[in-house]
Amino acid sequence: QVQLVESGGGLVQPGGSLKLSCAASGLTLNDNVIGWFRQAPGKEREGVSCIRRNDGNTYYSDSVKGRFAISTDATKTTVYLQMNSLESDDTAVYYCATDCVLGRGKTRPGVRWGQGTQVTVSS
Repeated sequence: QVQLVESGGGLVQPGGSLKLSCAASGLTLNDNVIGWFRQAPGKEREGVSCIRRNDGNTYYSDSVKGRFAISTDATKTTVYLQMNSLESDDTAVYYCATDCVLGRGKTRPGVRWGQGTQVTVSS
């Protein structure tokens, strides 16, 4: 059974950085992509980045391109999201999931989600 656990959220000032982690267990060969999503209060969920575990290809939404970087550890079971130059609009609960969507598209049926980690960008 796939389990995803996010960590690393917190309060940061505008312009600051945070690194989120998504520890995954129970992944199968079918779980080739891991994506990071976020949802701010009153807004739709948005996919911001994803990575393909087999070849390391990475993808970013326009809203975070050039500021965020996704990566994995050597075992490819922990996925990181390095977030730099954070802005107030980045404030949201961040989730990792076993799907890749950029922007506000729908995920596939049966996608596994973590519990989320809060990121707050404020002075």
